[in-house]
Amino acid sequence: MPIIKSAKKRVKVSQKANLRNAKTKRTMREALKAFTKILSSGSPAQIAEAERKAVSAIDLATKKAVIHKNKAARQKAVMSAKAKAAGAKKSKAPAKKATVAKKPAAKKSAAKKPAAKKPAAKKSK
Repeated sequence: MPIIKSAKKRVKVSQKANLRNAKTKRTMREALKAFTKILSSGSPAQIAEAERKAVSAIDLATKKAVIHKNKAARQKAVMSAKAKAAGAKKSKAPAKKATVAKKPAAKKSAAKKPAAKKPAAKKSK
């Protein structure tokens, strides 16, 4: 057991993080298993929906750094190939409306005085 206070805190923090990461990983694995199950005996629409959910779970795990981004890309590529072979078509997500970012109101700053001109340097003889 750690003796130093900061080490004790690190143990607590790492335990919380471990639980959080385990939950994310478990959710991802469940989505992948559901996709595999539907792949063998599902309609193309069901396969596409299961793929969408699995990709979402993989992306979340990648965002939280539970799995490496290259592993996520590989898993998604394999999944996409299997779905395509099964005849599932990718459903296009509805396009999100682009929101125009409003510029914050410009703050009025006090008018700056122009810098005073320096007098010409005198030449020494």
